Amino acid sequence: MSEQPRRPRKPGKPYRRPQKDPVRILAFEALRAVDERDAYANLVLPPLLRKAREKDGFDARDAALATELVYGTLRRQGTYDAIIAACVDRPLREVDPPVLDVLSLGAHQLLGTRIPTHAAVSASVELARVVLGDGRAKFVNAVLRKIAQDDLDGWLERVAPPYDEDPEDHLAVVHSHPRWVVSALWDSLGGGRAGIEGLLAADNERPEVTLVARPGRATTGELLEEEAAVPGRWSPYAVRLSEGGEPGAVEAVRENRAGVQDEGSQLVALALAGAPLDGPDRRWLDGCAGPGGKAALLGALAAERGAFLLASEKQPHRAGLVAKALDGNPGPYQVIAADGTRPPWRPGSFDRVLVDVPCTGLGALRRRPEARWRRRPEDLDGFAPLQRGLLDSALRAVRIGGVVGYATCSPHLAETRAVVADVLKQHPDTELIDARPLLPGVPDLGEGPDIQLWPHLHGTDAMYLALIRRTA
Repeated sequence: MSEQPRRPRKPGKPYRRPQKDPVRILAFEALRAVDERDAYANLVLPPLLRKAREKDGFDARDAALATELVYGTLRRQGTYDAIIAACVDRPLREVDPPVLDVLSLGAHQLLGTRIPTHAAVSASVELARVVLGDGRAKFVNAVLRKIAQDDLDGWLERVAPPYDEDPEDHLAVVHSHPRWVVSALWDSLGGGRAGIEGLLAADNERPEVTLVARPGRATTGELLEEEAAVPGRWSPYAVRLSEGGEPGAVEAVRENRAGVQDEGSQLVALALAGAPLDGPDRRWLDGCAGPGGKAALLGALAAERGAFLLASEKQPHRAGLVAKALDGNPGPYQVIAADGTRPPWRPGSFDRVLVDVPCTGLGALRRRPEARWRRRPEDLDGFAPLQRGLLDSALRAVRIGGVVGYATCSPHLAETRAVVADVLKQHPDTELIDARPLLPGVPDLGEGPDIQLWPHLHGTDAMYLALIRRTA
């Protein structure tokens, strides 16, 4: 066969291979895992970063940029969706999810970081060429060039409805929360624009890493010797790591004598441990112990008094995490896998009981920003029977004169006061204890007797706690 003549190249730029950027490719992979597998970024990102350190030689700056790209994009997803929607000629639901992820990453670099405009656009287009192909990269380029024509404030003026016309929708777009979440949080706060704006803004800030020095095993003084460490705000056992601090580099954390635990979670355990009792103080129960942070602190506090802690968790793999957290506890304890609504223990067996019940997690949106987009109002109906069942079981587990702590990492009234009020109607032999004096020095705890912590007021997750004494 004779050789076919080659077609002449069309005039224009020669083909250039796309430049692979390991940092942005990693960020894209993390976002795809969050979207496709309903994964959580705080679980997906660490193994990706470890692999990148080994394979691509990631340094601290690379890891910091990848982390900012992932979390910043997830936190601002609602805002960026509104802006992208104004720059495309089709509904967002018709844009392929991988393309939308690249656009969101690009929007965050343009509107939420100090990366220069040209670099943000070109890096995003190169990422699109690598992961999407040249054809869709042209679409990405066109959209990002439109976004680059204004800054974030300018875009918000264009895409967010005026506050006076629709305050909830305005706040939802400006602060990147679903409208129903804005409404629920506003109800929990009790009204006022300054409070809700402060809370929503705090949800979009990167939370500090907080350590707990487990009593009898580590001290805050030891933890404060770390280069990036500063004292906690409220808990006597808390130490905060400033930006760049790595918990895994702390010897006490590696040895399980200290752990990573939000200060709000610490305060819940401290309030229960400090509640006044009538009678003995020998047997404590953590009825929803996974993954083990509160159980480890309660176990250490119980050990100081010679008390025994039973840590119960329904899911066996989470019970394993509890056992790991409690390993080395100086006092007596036991970890079991059991359903708290159908418990193996006898009624009236315990002096103190904590139930930190499963919930929507709306109080931890700083740490799990993707949760705000996954939750739906109907999820509340799914959690309600379990929350009431666990509190009812806890009140049966405590002896007369003992104390139960009902806690959630959600400030939603349907998961907090509504649950407590409903269950206490079935238990006339109980009374609420004013929990506020048990957290001395902590301001803005509300009217009581229960406690609601807030990210914008306390720098903690939005933990709720009601303390209940069984009287007869």
